Amino acid sequence: MSETQRQPSASLSRRAFLQSAAAAAAALHLADVPTGASQGAGKVRFYKNLGHGHIGVRANQQQALDYAVKFGFEGITPNPGEFENRSAAEIRDWVETMKSKGVRYGAAGLSVEFRRDQESFERGLERLPKEAAILRQLGVTRVATWILPGHGELTYLQNFKQHERRLREAAKVLGDHGIRLGLEFVGPRTSRARNRFPFICAQNDMMELVEAIGTPNVGLLMDSWHWYTSHGTVEELLTLSNKDIVHVHVNDAPAGIAVDEQVDNRRALPVTTGVIDMKGFINALVKIGYDGPVECEPFDQQLRQTDAETALQKTADALKRVWALIDS
Repeated sequence: MSETQRQPSASLSRRAFLQSAAAAAAALHLADVPTGASQGAGKVRFYKNLGHGHIGVRANQQQALDYAVKFGFEGITPNPGEFENRSAAEIRDWVETMKSKGVRYGAAGLSVEFRRDQESFERGLERLPKEAAILRQLGVTRVATWILPGHGELTYLQNFKQHERRLREAAKVLGDHGIRLGLEFVGPRTSRARNRFPFICAQNDMMELVEAIGTPNVGLLMDSWHWYTSHGTVEELLTLSNKDIVHVHVNDAPAGIAVDEQVDNRRALPVTTGVIDMKGFINALVKIGYDGPVECEPFDQQLRQTDAETALQKTADALKRVWALIDS
């Protein structure tokens, strides 16, 4: 996400209906997650996911599925709001349609507004069980969100405690429906410098929050841009395992700008400028056995201004370049 898009906003109002039998497979996901970095080592288990909104392409779920098939993506981003008035039978039919096309779901966004006042948080939390139920019907097993890198009023400890408490409540609801929650840190020094009290901005301190939350379904949304701007290393990535990573974004950074001067919403498609060590990044994911979606989030305004077909082809080509870096 870009820093401008990360500003607090009202929680999304997504109404859904209660669970159906179609969700049993999703509930099994957590139990099947490998727990060691050696599991799956040398074998690519993750898949190319289409996050069409990240590249400025408008699409409903049917259009996203058609795009995925045409351009070679293996997953699409779920939009539970489209299914709030669908019957359980209709949802089952849609899931079967996706399966017949060889396409699965990536990660949904967390709709609960946990960054603002308590009342906003409670309203979102109240709606979450219904949304989680429809995600479960769809077979979605991953939800992800980002953590602002600072606060104007709360100290680090106060902010940490608030995130720990609120995200634990959300994670418990998601866990009841077999869904994992990924948390993304915001790496650029320029982002946290805007706040009076800086907050989590790298892998290690985000893992401290994950551990404090204490539910088995919480991990990281690992973004190559934020990994790079936080001065992350391949060695740090290799300390993680599949259970620690829920979702992945891949991007590149503009050339000719020092790492501590990079600005969050100025990025590029992966393997474009060569600034970010994508070879080290993607091979570390292979080694730890990561088995989830990998999608582009470039915030490239030039890309957004192109037509949908061009943007999709360029994004698909970028992911092919990423895959080409994987050691045989």
